[in-house]
Amino acid sequence: MMLGFLLARSGVEVMVLEKHADFLRDFRGDTIHPSTLELMYELGLLDEFLKRPHQEARELGGQVGSVQLKIGDFTHLPTHCKFIALMPQWDFLNFLVEQGKRYPGFQVMMRAEAADLVEQDGRIVGVQAKIPNGMVEIRADLTVGADGRHSIVRQRAGLQVMDLGAPMDVLWMRISRLPSDPGQTLGRFEAGRIVVMINREEYWQCGFVIAKGAADEIHQGGIEKFREDLARLAPFLRDRVSELKDWTDVSLLTVKVDRLRQWSRPGLLCIGDAAHAMSPIGGVGINLAIQDAVAAANILAGKLAEQAASDEDLRAVQHRREFPTRATQSLQVFIQNRIIRRVLASDQPLTVPWVLKLAQHWPFLRRIPARVIGMGFRPEHVRTPEASARGECA
Repeated sequence: MMLGFLLARSGVEVMVLEKHADFLRDFRGDTIHPSTLELMYELGLLDEFLKRPHQEARELGGQVGSVQLKIGDFTHLPTHCKFIALMPQWDFLNFLVEQGKRYPGFQVMMRAEAADLVEQDGRIVGVQAKIPNGMVEIRADLTVGADGRHSIVRQRAGLQVMDLGAPMDVLWMRISRLPSDPGQTLGRFEAGRIVVMINREEYWQCGFVIAKGAADEIHQGGIEKFREDLARLAPFLRDRVSELKDWTDVSLLTVKVDRLRQWSRPGLLCIGDAAHAMSPIGGVGINLAIQDAVAAANILAGKLAEQAASDEDLRAVQHRREFPTRATQSLQVFIQNRIIRRVLASDQPLTVPWVLKLAQHWPFLRRIPARVIGMGFRPEHVRTPEASARGECA
């Protein structure tokens, strides 16, 4: 959606396909990081964007056993917004649709699911999509696969995937929040258990981290045992864990960390999770995908407007975005293997790592994880010009 908006803004005709009738999916990436908010500022949309309901997290905290820690401080970032905005992804997507409709070349087709690619003389020239009354073929100078970690586009294109592994899955749920609850978004670590709690004002969005493939075993233990495990990690929720009536109130996120060796074929480009599925660590997936979209628009918009985008131009997008992808995934895999795997396998009381102890004594050290999480390894900037919007003189 972001790439479609940016291309249409530059005068390129775009059609975005969305397989559902709306964007209302729970437990999608809701963390809008300072790097993305800075893009909203560059586009002149920040004030309007922040009018949408959201929460602002200026610090990230954690708790190891009974010890509370401050881990990240965003208030020193060189950005206009020195916080993470927590906003439901459907609100973000609807905002982009509204902004995109200002441009005559922007179209969104709902209830249209890409089912296969159309190939001609070794080049991808469009897609076949399922719509309510059958199939439709859509031709395009460039087809972009942005259909997530289970991408049909990359599968049909035969692009090779490198699986980097993940030792965990996550069970997501909502539990109501009281004014007397702790205020900050944080992670709680105890031997064998991890829970992440995101403050959404009216409720907590809770992620219960489990060992890879352990969901069936946990289900067999029963919802009552699961509620007790959750209450043990976050005792102030004990009077509310009963809100989880049964397993339908708990959603499983199967964690994958992978990336394509090659993000493109002639006429085709993959971005976001379709090119590189990210771990939920740091909540960076949506923001990395948006950075991909900005880089792709910067490189391709002018060429697409002239119908002159080459295979080399598509490879240039991967060249631009591969370093931040590899660096982010390497850090995520390190944290998964050196911290999360060990915590989940432990049956002994945890001790606070020395790095986090130092960050409590020297607060400036908290700026380092905030910089990595909040801005990433190569933040992009909008370089594309704006073409005329609807109703304006050309």
